[in-house]
Amino acid sequence: HVQLVESGGGSVQEGGSLTLSCVASGYTYRGYCMGWFRQAPGKEREWVASIDKDHKTTYAEFVKGRFTISKDSAMDTLYLQMRSLKPEDTAMYYCAFEARFGCLLRVDSFSYWGQGTQVTVS
Repeated sequence: HVQLVESGGGSVQEGGSLTLSCVASGYTYRGYCMGWFRQAPGKEREWVASIDKDHKTTYAEFVKGRFTISKDSAMDTLYLQMRSLKPEDTAMYYCAFEARFGCLLRVDSFSYWGQGTQVTVS
């Protein structure tokens, strides 16, 4: 059973930076995809970025050039470095995991989710 625990959210001013972390445990799969999603009040959850076992990364257009997803395999920790934050980045950010080779960039393609960490940009 995969467990995901996010941290690192907070409140920042526009133009600021934050780094989110997600510690993963309980998985032994050869192939997997991990991703970050976000959900603002009154909106659907949306995909932000993904990284697969081979560290291939993919980003939503609205974060390209500002966010960086990475994974420290030794520590089983997923990161999301966020720079040049905008008020529209305000949302609950979720870490997600799926046992598969390659990534599908849909909410329903991930089986395991963290509890979320709030990011507020003002």
